[in-house]
Amino acid sequence: MEQQQQQEAASEKGKDLNDWLPITKSRNAKWWFSAFHNVTAMVGAGVLGLPFAMSQLGWGPGVTVMVLSWIITLYTLWQMVQMHEMVPGKRFDRYHELGQQAFGEKLGLWVVVPQQLMVEIGVNIVYMITGGKSLQKIHVTLCHDCKPIKTTYFIMIFASVHFVLSHLPSFNSIAGVSLAAAVMSLSYSTIAWAASLHKGVQPDVQYGHRSSTTVGNVFNFFSALGDVAFAFAGHNVVLEIQATIPSTPGKPSKKPMWKGVMFAYAVVALCYFPVAIVGYWVFGNTVEDNILISLQKPRWLIAAANLFVVIHVIGSYQVFAIPVFDMMESFLVRKMNFKPTRFLRFIARNAYVALTMFLAITFPFFGGLLSFFGGFAFAPTSYFLPCIIWLAVYKPRKFSLSWCTNWICIILGIILMTLAPIGALRSIILQAKDFKFYS
Repeated sequence: MEQQQQQEAASEKGKDLNDWLPITKSRNAKWWFSAFHNVTAMVGAGVLGLPFAMSQLGWGPGVTVMVLSWIITLYTLWQMVQMHEMVPGKRFDRYHELGQQAFGEKLGLWVVVPQQLMVEIGVNIVYMITGGKSLQKIHVTLCHDCKPIKTTYFIMIFASVHFVLSHLPSFNSIAGVSLAAAVMSLSYSTIAWAASLHKGVQPDVQYGHRSSTTVGNVFNFFSALGDVAFAFAGHNVVLEIQATIPSTPGKPSKKPMWKGVMFAYAVVALCYFPVAIVGYWVFGNTVEDNILISLQKPRWLIAAANLFVVIHVIGSYQVFAIPVFDMMESFLVRKMNFKPTRFLRFIARNAYVALTMFLAITFPFFGGLLSFFGGFAFAPTSYFLPCIIWLAVYKPRKFSLSWCTNWICIILGIILMTLAPIGALRSIILQAKDFKFYS
């Protein structure tokens, strides 16, 4: 009797905590919430680096890697949407809960949480730097006679927005921010390829290898794989997005969620492929690692595109930060026995924003780290971890279509995870030679 009362008290406490945590607090999202949250999570500022990745890969391999990545990540995303409610009456609201179902309570946490945190915190640091550098680019573009201001200060200006926005209580409450970000990502991607097209193919354009040495070209190829992996990194928040959609046995959440995902992937294709192909076609192997830097004119358009990047990155930062807040607050209440109060939330979230700001200011050569993390953590969580979980849970028959498809994705994902960090490490070493702290 006493044991039953304890169980009831524990489940009641768990329910109360779920009603407080940002992911499960409100479950009234519509399918279009899923569409623009997914666009905001997927179409990162990484899209502006795709022409550069193409120039390192070359035409054939470049297009192949892009198309394969689009197909594989759409397939693994479909798996995650399906697995959200595979146990009747239960929802896997967080990526690590799915990991625990597949690998057991302890191992599931150790397999998923470090990778997921590496992706989410990594993305947040990259977005701090991207936001700061885009603000700096607007300043330089519109006011070229002004005194130069350090990147550090621009990163601080960008971070100041997040000290406010981070206190929105739930995933659904950032829907407006996320919608604005999704519209902006489509806008700056369109500016990037349309302005390149308008500029026309450069007179001395070349599509040969970027590096004069074979070793350099091999490392560049590996590094570019990481950049492409980084561009397809929305899987880390997909279960968390689905958790905000209402679900009943008659109307499971996977239907509206999948509708949103399909819409989001159509937008991803409209953003990624034209930017990558047109950018490389126009500038060849001299394209910069951010296509907007290659486009010097017209001034007002480049400033507008950078402003769109800033607005988009504000939304994207929040979409990736909410699952981190959820984990942090859950840990503080469950394990550290803090009371779930507004004050706790205020301190924890401000500390997180301050930490990402500090790391962004300290390591602004994070572009190389991007490819490094892209291979290390993004490849598993987006390309093959869902396949491993699928095989562990559903156990498809050996050599059946499902079994073969999953193993192909796992092998390609592991190759990507092994090669990308090697190339990235070399580019970090090359960049770090001229690096000055807090410049």
